Amino acid sequence: MAYNKGTKGKTFATQQGLNSYIKNVCDIMRRSNCAGALQYVPELSWILFLKILDDTEQREAEEAEAVGDIFQDSISEPYRWRDWAAPNGTHRLKLQMGQMGQFIPFINDEVIPYLKQLKDPKKNPTPRQKIISEVMSNIERVRIDTEANFLDILDKVHEMDYIDPTHIFPISQVYEGLLLKMGEKNNDGGQFFTPREVVRAMIKAIDPQVGEKIYDPCCGTGGFLAQSYEYIRDSLKDQITPEDLDTLKLKTFYGREKENLIYPIALANLVLHGIDRPHIWHGNTLNGEETYGELFKGAPELFDIILTNPPFGGKEHKTVQAQFAYKTSATQVLFLQHVINNLANGGRCAIVLDEGVLFRTNENAFVQTKRKLLNDCDLWCIVSLPPGTFIAAGGGVKANILFFTKGKPTEQIWYYDLSDIKVTKRKPLTIADFNEFLNLLPSRGDSERSWTVTREEIEAKNFDLKAVNPNAKFEEDAETPQELLDFIELKGQEVAAALSILRQWE
Repeated sequence: MAYNKGTKGKTFATQQGLNSYIKNVCDIMRRSNCAGALQYVPELSWILFLKILDDTEQREAEEAEAVGDIFQDSISEPYRWRDWAAPNGTHRLKLQMGQMGQFIPFINDEVIPYLKQLKDPKKNPTPRQKIISEVMSNIERVRIDTEANFLDILDKVHEMDYIDPTHIFPISQVYEGLLLKMGEKNNDGGQFFTPREVVRAMIKAIDPQVGEKIYDPCCGTGGFLAQSYEYIRDSLKDQITPEDLDTLKLKTFYGREKENLIYPIALANLVLHGIDRPHIWHGNTLNGEETYGELFKGAPELFDIILTNPPFGGKEHKTVQAQFAYKTSATQVLFLQHVINNLANGGRCAIVLDEGVLFRTNENAFVQTKRKLLNDCDLWCIVSLPPGTFIAAGGGVKANILFFTKGKPTEQIWYYDLSDIKVTKRKPLTIADFNEFLNLLPSRGDSERSWTVTREEIEAKNFDLKAVNPNAKFEEDAETPQELLDFIELKGQEVAAALSILRQWE
């Protein structure tokens, strides 16, 4: 008999209502030993994941029963959400009827260790059990300080109705907002978050399709993969078939992530978006050192689409550099080589790179990597982003988006310039800022913001790819005091980022 979920949980008519509800949950966490987003987002991630997983498996059990099949839960009793977290869960009631104070020790000493060992190869784990273990891989204990607060959080999460597919999208949107908070105030979380409007513009330009294998070699919280899933799903709309959905959910999305804190959050994020089997490899992409690779097994050698934003300003050891044809300590240049090597012939890439990679011509590895890019790939577009594009995620580096297709050399590059747009924390870049770019892209048309440069011109400048708009107009605008303060803050971040890059060339 399938589990009877009982009374339907809380539903939300508006995005604002759901945002407010999640904020209330986060407020409880903030007063419960999870003061900052780097503490409460990981805690909320595994709680949301286990709730959604349990709802999913209850629905699958009911569907299996309807056709006479037997469904096997991924998690055994009493470790399922419905057993210990649901207000009417049999094991939760049993714990509460006993001595108070035993609830959190049960989670710390029994539930978490049980979930983490589900991937044990001796037990022949399913792909879903491996994902569960990896989502829990960085969780050692409940961070919430009191049992009362923890139960309050569980009850609020349990009330949310995740079953209705119309609520999956807004929940994923709320989760993205939480991930963004990890990058605010210049904390370390910013390096894992690319502004979603930039991500969406890159995906629209690349136009991924069902059946293409999509890869991000430094996937962070999984934004490129999650947004690609939504783009393909939404573009098909009512025409999507069960086979298409199966392909998207199980056989499309691949990534790598090094950081122990971020890797499980990426898995939870992708599952929240509806990707049932995210193929994420845990380890160091550049030197190949693997922490956990079971979820990546069966990945193709080459990928149809690569969407990525490598970390800026990193400095790699000589042992890492030795694995690349063109040796440099600059992390982003090594990632560019990795991307070219892992893209299939005919495959398409959109990659965010800092300005230094484009204009740097006095270090051999930079020039050689850009020459290889233009020899092996058609670099058909470079978009110059405004300074401050990444300021909301804690970064002030001037950056560009490069679009290319592997398999034939570059003959000319079409540039589009957004660098004159003023971007601040209060006025971020929006998808509307990309409208003209997306409209002109098919024809590579000229405008005040766009122009074309030939391969000969690029070679004459020793592969300096920096966007220099021949149509740029310079005007002095009156600025408010707040805009001036934002500008000063941004320039300070740019100077710090530039110094970091210069130090790696010493």
